[in-house]
Order: sequence, then structure tokens, then C-alpha cells
Amino acid sequence: MAIYHLRATMISRSAGRSATAAAAYRSAERIHDHRTGLSFDYRARGGVEHVEILAPERSPDWVQDRAALWNAVEAAETRKNSQVAREIRVALPAELDREQRIELVRDFCQRSFVDRGMVADIALHAPGREGDERNHHAHILLTTREIGPEGFSTKNRDWNAKELLEDWREAWARDSNHALERCGHEARIDHRTLEAQREEALERSVLARERGDEVEALRETVRAVQLDRAPLPQLSPGAWQLKERGIEVAAVQLWREVKAQALEVARVAERLSGQVREWLGRTVERLAPGHELAHAGGGQRREQQRELSSRDSDQNAAQDLAARLRAAREARQERSEPELGHQSRAPESARSLAERLREAARSIDSVAAAERAASLQQERLAEERQRVQEAERVREQERVRERERREHDWGWDHEL
Repeated sequence: MAIYHLRATMISRSAGRSATAAAAYRSAERIHDHRTGLSFDYRARGGVEHVEILAPERSPDWVQDRAALWNAVEAAETRKNSQVAREIRVALPAELDREQRIELVRDFCQRSFVDRGMVADIALHAPGREGDERNHHAHILLTTREIGPEGFSTKNRDWNAKELLEDWREAWARDSNHALERCGHEARIDHRTLEAQREEALERSVLARERGDEVEALRETVRAVQLDRAPLPQLSPGAWQLKERGIEVAAVQLWREVKAQALEVARVAERLSGQVREWLGRTVERLAPGHELAHAGGGQRREQQRELSSRDSDQNAAQDLAARLRAAREARQERSEPELGHQSRAPESARSLAERLREAARSIDSVAAAERAASLQQERLAEERQRVQEAERVREQERVRERERREHDWGWDHEL
């Protein structure tokens, strides 16, 4: 399933970093740094699916040369602690193919960065050889100075505003969801915090329960439980590079454990969501106009009674599962409160939550539900056959009466 991730960091000399090294590593190219005399050669690394440079219209032609671009950035900075570039790292929806991912990142960069005057150096990376095979992501290096036909000029401090970062976060979610919808996928992402999304789901669950819609309440409860987890811990740039190279350190191990448990919770919750969709589908089918097959005698009343009984059964099952999920969530909250500040315990909490979700899923009697659906279908088929036989009997009676009428008329004419 698609996940939301956008992280913005600064590449600063005070941390021992350079724009030339960052660009060479992310693009898998060789760049010689004119300022330091060092060469950064990453042509042997794999996993880089696409690289591209986007620049404002009035930029000089040399900005399309990656080495020339980032050497010019380094030359424009004179302080030993200068911030030479900004990096935006985003997770790409695994539901999209390569061309769709490229189009998504290109459009996002054009509107969010290039139209504001920045140069954007884009690198799309494939998932690593080890780890989650859906981990498509993009690195976007951005310049920090205004650029014109003559090159870089003054720094634009407005690009450091916190409000602008929030705009970028929201824009990435909006553009990603538009791309998913355009390509026919139901998955969506949300830039808000897990807590904000969880509170919204709980509020919707309460409102649905108040109006008697237990299926909707259950669906929102499942969503709230899925969101009731620890966020992924932030990795420093150094730890992230170690992760990309397959080097395991304590911070990377914790990150992998939290992510693995979050995915486990998501998988179990997705199964529960699927069962909720099945319940909802059966309810909608039963309420569809013209669905009843029995039209004569007491058939319609019997059909309605079966429908009400089945709906009551579904509602009871939904209420029971919703209660179990709410209890699981409350138990998790009570257990997690004394553990605040102990980040290393997040995997254990997530593991116990996943287990409680699995127990809730096992409480659903899928065999009984299938048998009930099969029985209902057989009854409908039998009543359909009965209706057809009844219609055929009526037509046969009409044919007999028509034949008798013709024989009577023929006899009367013959006597004349």
C-alpha cells in the first residue's frame, strides 16, 4: 500500500558535507569538486532509475551539466559553515509504474520548486537488493540561491520558512493522490500526523455509530487501529547512507523493526477492511431496487424476513468486531502511556497490536458467513425457478382457454 514520507534536510559544510558529493552519490555519476580538489565517483552503484535537472526559464545553459551546476553552487558559498543545498526525500507510491513515478516527481518539482526559482536535481531510486521491494523513492537536491542568466546571486531566505515546508508536504500528498486516482488506484496517502488521522477516524466512527451505521463505524475503527502505531524514527543523513549501503547499525535496525511492525499491522488491518467491504457489499446488494425475486403469495414477505435476519446477523458481527477493536486500541493506549520516551519498545507494542488484530480477525466466522450466503443464493434460485414455473403454468392456462374459445366459436359457426 502507498505510504507517505517527505523529509527535508540541509546539506551543510559544518556537517562535513558538500553539494558535489551529494549530487554524485544520488545520480551515480563522477563529479570532481573544483573547490577541494576531491573527486566523487559513484558510477559503480546501481539502483538509480532516472535522473533529471529542472531549472527556471532564465537559467544559463550550463545548469543542465550536473558537475558544472553543483561546482557553481559550491563556488558561490564562501563561509565554512554554509548551507550549500537542500534535499527533499519522498517515498514514491509502489502502485505506479516507472513512467508514472517520473511524471509525478517531475510535476511536483516544477510546481513546488522550479516555479519559485530553484534548480531541482532529481534522482529516482529503485528499492535496495535487501528490504522492502516497494521502497521506490526519490532524492531532490535544491539550490538555495536565486539564479538568473549570469548565474547564482543572493540567497532566498523565504525558502527556509516553516510554512513553505508545510505547503510542500501537503502538495506532495495532493499530487500523489491525483496520480493514484488518475491511474485507477484506490490507495491514498495523507501528509498529516498519525495522531491527527487517528483522531479523525475515531470521530467518524463515533458519528457513524450514533446514526446506527455499524458497518461504517467498524471501517473507521479499523482505520483508527491501523493508525495507532509509532511513527518511523528519523535517521540522520549518515545513518541513512549506511542503510542504503546495507550496513546495519543500531539506529537502522530500530528503523527496520518499527517499519516491519507497522507493515504487519497494516496487512492485518487491510484484511479486516476487506471483510468490512464484503459486509457492506452484501448490504448494498440486498437493498438494491428490484433485487427481490419472489413476487407471488407470501414469497416477498419471506424474502424480506430473511433479508432482515441476515442484516441483523451482519450488524451483530460488525458490532462485536468493532467492540473488540475498540478494546484492543484502549488496551494499547493504557499499555503505551507508561512507555512514553522509550522508543526502543515501539516494535513490541506494534507486535502486540498486530496479534490483537489477528485475534479479532479470527473471531469472524468466515465459514458460517459463506454458508449463509450460499444458502441464501440457493433459496433465491429455488424461488426464481418457482416463479418461472408459475409463469409457465399461467401461460399454459391461457393457451387452454384460448383453444377452448376457438373450438366453441368454430362449433357455433358450423351450426349456422
